Amino acid sequence: MDPMHYAQDPRSGLAEGRLDEGRLDEAMLEGDPLAQFARWMADAVAEPLPEPTAMVLATVSASGRPRARTVLLKSYDASGFTFYTNRTSRKAAELAEVPRACLLFSWHPMYRQVIIEGPVTALSTQQSEPYFRSRPRGSQLAAWASRQSTVIASRRELEDRYAALAQRWPVGSPVPMPEFWGGYRVVPEIFEFWHGRPDRMHDRLRYRRQDGRWLIERLSP
Repeated sequence: MDPMHYAQDPRSGLAEGRLDEGRLDEAMLEGDPLAQFARWMADAVAEPLPEPTAMVLATVSASGRPRARTVLLKSYDASGFTFYTNRTSRKAAELAEVPRACLLFSWHPMYRQVIIEGPVTALSTQQSEPYFRSRPRGSQLAAWASRQSTVIASRRELEDRYAALAQRWPVGSPVPMPEFWGGYRVVPEIFEFWHGRPDRMHDRLRYRRQDGRWLIERLSP
């Protein structure tokens, strides 16, 4: 699909001249929500938007305290949506307590939003290693250096740890994957596609599983 160009309408706050004509109708949707997501992701990449794969990951602790943060989507297919993180981080601890999550993709310049909900499974070491090996060396070292979500005395402490690791594994030597790092997969049960329209009369279309198939429902904005 060709990149979309926008002419801002100051009266409505929404863009005109878009390929989707500024709306989202049932007839425009793919029967499979994954295919619909792929179409919108391709549009976001082609726009181009900064960090189109950035998504807000929302989790909840066993005590019911919610928390959200931005992570990067690294892959998606029929099995789910995958991201990677430190397994000792707060998000990992919450996923261990309550293995469910909500993902939010906010593509504001396109007036589009996607929400995905479902259970979460941790990937094995064997499943996580190929991606870790594909990361830049600096990111590999940072995975070792950062004891994610823990309090540190200063920025210098983090930088000193990184420098020591760079000496431990000099350029040209492989950096092994930490045993405390790996992937997680969100298995979608619900997809919601939102499209902004003037006067807050937005379009919200939801896919949810029913009797082994995807049911499409329109929600009030």
